[in-house]
Amino acid sequence: MKFKVVLQVALMFAASLALPSAHAAAADIAGDYPNRPVRMLVPNAPGSSVDTLSRIVAAKLGEVLGQQAVVDNRAGAGGVIGMEIAKTATPDGYTMISATTAASTVAVLLQKNPTYDPVKDYDYVAQFAETPNVLVVNPSLPVKSVRELIDYCKGKQGQVNMASAGAGSQSHLSGAYFMQAGNFQSLHVPYKGGGASVASVIAGESHWTLTPAPAVMSHVNSGRLRAIGHSLPKPSPLLPNIPPIAGTVPGFDYSGWQGFFVPKGTPKAITDKLRAAVIKTMEQPDVKKAFAFQATEIVIRGPAEFRKVVQEAMVKNAQVVKAVGLKAY
Repeated sequence: MKFKVVLQVALMFAASLALPSAHAAAADIAGDYPNRPVRMLVPNAPGSSVDTLSRIVAAKLGEVLGQQAVVDNRAGAGGVIGMEIAKTATPDGYTMISATTAASTVAVLLQKNPTYDPVKDYDYVAQFAETPNVLVVNPSLPVKSVRELIDYCKGKQGQVNMASAGAGSQSHLSGAYFMQAGNFQSLHVPYKGGGASVASVIAGESHWTLTPAPAVMSHVNSGRLRAIGHSLPKPSPLLPNIPPIAGTVPGFDYSGWQGFFVPKGTPKAITDKLRAAVIKTMEQPDVKKAFAFQATEIVIRGPAEFRKVVQEAMVKNAQVVKAVGLKAY
């Protein structure tokens, strides 16, 4: 009995000695991080809104971290491929993913057998943006308002094409939702990424798209596209000359968000250091200016708040997917 008590005391003493060393090890890991480039997975094609915002952040984040943040585009299946790669990557802080509404909460809803859970399978770093969708048309199209587009599509009986970044993309779901809410039809033409879908509208291959602002604002400002509405419920100073679709289709409200996940099990000390770097990056004047040019609001939310945003988006998008009749594959 005496031996047992002595052994328990010895084990407790050993544990007390190990605890500070465990904390010291965690501090050492964070202190040395990063000592090589960090991979920023983007589950979308180059030229997409997600890619555009990710590259703006990556350029300055690399300076803040003292190591390059390398953008790695892994497009496909509405973001599923990139999300799967991030899920199985080594949780050492050297892989992060630009998580979005579409890849995290839409693409997974369109899988009959989901390969990832956006709420449970990743550690959260921070949300950094909210992105409205902008309704744009080819300038040669004889429409200058949301009402005129709806009437034009109704008059053409399915001869008008709606471009999207692919099945399950934010532009696909927002466009389908808009058609349902506006009670009209267009032929859905999916492309391989946001850049390709926007280019198709510029070229006149497609007639319109409702896509995240960063994918189109440079083209709107240059006159290559005409913006006739946005997806926020009210007028926005970020889009001063573009009216809300809700002004024509009451209650319409469908925008997105963007933030960073890391593989599950990434050391908290590293995740905390990465979050601090992201927050500092978003405070830089040139980043703020670049986001304003892309009509995107900088919104910082920590892990708990960000996770709640994702959970709520899962519920809302499940309703939208059902409402527009999209089927799992």
